[in-house]
Amino acid sequence: MLNRLSETNRRAFLEGIRHYSPTLPAMLSWGLVTGIAMSKSVLTLPQSVGMSLLVYAGSSQLAVLPLLAAKLPIWTVLLTAAMVNTRFVIFSAGLAPHFSYLGFWRRTLLGFFNGDIIYLLFLRRNFKPGYEPGKEAFFLGMAALAWVGWQVSSIVGIVLASLFPDSWGLDLAGTLALIPIMVSAITSRSVVVAFVVASVVALLTFSLPYRLGLPVAVLAALIGGMSSDALIERADLKRIRRRGVVLEAPDATADLKIDLKSDRKADSNAVTGGRP
Repeated sequence: MLNRLSETNRRAFLEGIRHYSPTLPAMLSWGLVTGIAMSKSVLTLPQSVGMSLLVYAGSSQLAVLPLLAAKLPIWTVLLTAAMVNTRFVIFSAGLAPHFSYLGFWRRTLLGFFNGDIIYLLFLRRNFKPGYEPGKEAFFLGMAALAWVGWQVSSIVGIVLASLFPDSWGLDLAGTLALIPIMVSAITSRSVVVAFVVASVVALLTFSLPYRLGLPVAVLAALIGGMSSDALIERADLKRIRRRGVVLEAPDATADLKIDLKSDRKADSNAVTGGRP
């Protein structure tokens, strides 16, 4: 497959793999936890493997398992999965300027392979919107490694679930592995505000049914981040205006001095008749 790619795309694909590889342990631990949880739920082994391959969304997979165990109506399962995956609407909006020139099915394929970490790492590369050689290949390089790593770890968890006792607390280990990646995304004051708001709102709304606390936290984070950006921009404009006044003041003083000198010279010429 790599031989079919151009030299630029081949380098970009391999660079995407290298760029994603430091986060692979977090993905492997999270996939392992999800596989174990599916295997120990009401799902059979083929059903668990099928969910891992087709759904490919760890958070929503874990969210719907208790609902399936309780034999709740299918609409509640679908609603819960949709609520958990609401954040991907934001991810898609962020990727749209970069891949809008692609066809529908190609964009759909990229959307299927997108994920939290992939989206974060892609944005940190600061690609320009629109077509750019190697950009799609870079994204696919990260996506390929993430998908393979997830499927391998998830299926290992499904098959070997009986070897992992519940007392090991692997779900906490998966969460802890993701924390350094989230912290590395905090690069500005507005992101700090969004992070704090999302954390507080998620804790306050944790008991809401159908995992509604997650989309509420995402919405609150968006509002908090945008409000912070607006306040920061307004404060910056005020500082620029103040500096502008300070910089203009010496020029005005200089102009006043020149005008005074001109008036004095005119008065002197009037008295002496223009003679030196």
